Amino acid sequence: MKVLVIGGDGYCGWATALYLSNRGFEVAILDSLVRRHWDNEIGVKTLTPIATIQQRIQRWKDLTNKSISLFIGDITNYEFLKGALHKFEPNVIVHFGEQRSAPFSMIDREHAVMTQVNNVVGTLNLLYAMKTDFPDCHLVKLGTMGEYGTPNIDIEEGYLTIEHNGRKDTLPYPKQPGSIYHLSKVHDSHNIHFACRVWGLRATDLNQGVVYGVLTEETSIDELLINRLDYDGVFGTALNRFCIQSAVGHPLTVYGSGGQTRGFLDIRDTIRCIEIAIHNPAGPGEFRVFNQFTEQFSINDLAVMVKKAGAAMGLNVEIQNLANPRVEMEEHYFSAKNTKLLDLGLKPHYLSDSLIDSLLHFAVKYQNRVDSQQIPPRISWHRE
Repeated sequence: MKVLVIGGDGYCGWATALYLSNRGFEVAILDSLVRRHWDNEIGVKTLTPIATIQQRIQRWKDLTNKSISLFIGDITNYEFLKGALHKFEPNVIVHFGEQRSAPFSMIDREHAVMTQVNNVVGTLNLLYAMKTDFPDCHLVKLGTMGEYGTPNIDIEEGYLTIEHNGRKDTLPYPKQPGSIYHLSKVHDSHNIHFACRVWGLRATDLNQGVVYGVLTEETSIDELLINRLDYDGVFGTALNRFCIQSAVGHPLTVYGSGGQTRGFLDIRDTIRCIEIAIHNPAGPGEFRVFNQFTEQFSINDLAVMVKKAGAAMGLNVEIQNLANPRVEMEEHYFSAKNTKLLDLGLKPHYLSDSLIDSLLHFAVKYQNRVDSQQIPPRISWHRE
């Protein structure tokens, strides 16, 4: 089976590409490499030293004798996208190729517009290319749990059955996104739903929670295969960020009261969920939604866990509550369903003290690469 991984140079995409290649899929990566440019733009660097995409792919081939094809370009360029698809002819398209940071999308008008254009137009181009030339291809799209927001009712997996004036219907679950980035993902979901309903395409939308971890079986083989790990206030996710802050003696940056609750998952479960979706494809005309997370934690929960693990390693970890730069509910109800992937065979890696220990040790190993000036939040949702 031939799988095209769009955004395969990124955090989730690189781990996925290697994982699928290692399991016998014929893999190609399509990436504009713009994520590396954004690092330079905002003056940050990943905790880990990552090689060029060409060096990474060559090292993978040297070590495993498995080849990964590479297409460098932007999917908002329709002719480039169509050319790459025709050259590789994928059976499955795994789509990670989007600007994925809420803070980045909230910097200013230019970054908001860029996020929406990059994400929505790129996905629309992909849908049209599939409609025209690859109608049987299965799209596996990375969505986000952030599309739902924090409603005061249980979050279902994509759809909600309602009764109104004596009649029932099953409709897409109402969305309340909290950033321009999350709003772009809602637009994607609507566009993909339309393409499946009207054009008969097949798609699986994986509404992913907050990902943590860095090492997978494949990325731990060699230093040149190592994945990126972001710790800054723009691209860093909560648990990864806290572990790196602990390693350098920076107080853990808890926004507001810390009662914000979200779904979380290990990066090893991210790549396994992709494989499960590939092996269990959506049917023609089906827009299928899976909530892709394994556990729910509040930000306070994570901070306390990291503080405890850090103390066991002899680290003096403090927790600092900062004025929340985001506009969000800090104390709220959060109960989300996540049974569909479990029913299809996902065996989760649950967060444990040992996993936090390994993340802390990893952060200590590379602590000399941390720029402490990039840790505090510097982008505000509030009207100035």
